[in-house]
Amino acid sequence: MTTTTTPAAPRAHSRKGLFVPFILLATLVVLWSAAWVWVRDRAGREMDAWLGREAAAGRTWTCADRSISGYPFRIELRCASLAFARADSRFTLGPITAVVQVYQPRQGILQVAGPFHVEQGDLTGDVTWTSLEASFHGASEAFVRASVVVDALKGTVRGPGQPDIAFDAQHLEAHGRPTPGRFAAEGAVDLSLRVAKAAVPFIDPYVGNADPTDIALDATVNRAATLHTGTVARELEAWRQAGGSLDIALLSLAKGNRRAQAHGSLSLDPSHRPEGQIDVRAAGVEAIVGQVMGQRFGAEKGALIGNLVGQFLGGGRRARAEAAAPDAVPPADPALKALPPLRIADGRLMLGPFPIPNVELPPLY
Repeated sequence: MTTTTTPAAPRAHSRKGLFVPFILLATLVVLWSAAWVWVRDRAGREMDAWLGREAAAGRTWTCADRSISGYPFRIELRCASLAFARADSRFTLGPITAVVQVYQPRQGILQVAGPFHVEQGDLTGDVTWTSLEASFHGASEAFVRASVVVDALKGTVRGPGQPDIAFDAQHLEAHGRPTPGRFAAEGAVDLSLRVAKAAVPFIDPYVGNADPTDIALDATVNRAATLHTGTVARELEAWRQAGGSLDIALLSLAKGNRRAQAHGSLSLDPSHRPEGQIDVRAAGVEAIVGQVMGQRFGAEKGALIGNLVGQFLGGGRRARAEAAAPDAVPPADPALKALPPLRIADGRLMLGPFPIPNVELPPLY
């Protein structure tokens, strides 16, 4: 007898494995969402705690219509407006947005819209701009770098019994970083400032032209780590007592044919006035010096001092060169020549041995 064996039907393959990646992805999304919510809530609690500490110290911050968003990879803090007040000053800002990446919590970007209104004692100021962005790179014990970039800056400062002072600038950049090798021990911070096409019409008659000014400053603030957010008087006094000073590596000013570069050091004396010495190199300032000094010594002697400054600036040498070659055209941008040092002491400002008239520096606080 022949036995016939029927082949077994093939087993169906399970399709459950096809859903494993999707299940893992959904689990990851849920965990990430929960983590983001936890980070958002913690950021809110940390901010509330900081605001409480500031209020206890006499500094009040108000973030109107505060919201925290940015899911899934960012934390975005938004304020419809920001206000600050303490005993000696107050200010308000327009809408502000602070952004931090979840995976880079020590790096942040700040975007601020105007207007900015500030009150400091009897002075008030109002400033607007088309764009203002700031960035901060932090570290475990300090910061790595902080920057501010502003376009189309315009403002006005007002004081009782004084004319309004208007100013504007096409572009402004400011950067700060701990001074390499000196921050930990001395609290030193390097600053770099660049201002393009700045204008302050109030000073144009004294300078002799209405051309915009380009400004560059590279400096180091010694003992900057002592500065916090207290009142101006308290912070400056703590900085002075700690031996704080401002070392100017380069201050460059260019306004039409007037040019100057300076370096030196400034600090505060026991009467809270600036003191120090600035070494200046300049071109095209002889007439300004003569006009200023004429207020003290008379027009004739003022002009004489201006001519002496001209000798410092190489004017005599240029005149001899032009006499030797009358058809030669003097350079449009002459090389900068050294001026007598600018000294500040006891509230007075002196150019070499000559005190600058009608200038008395009051205490800063």
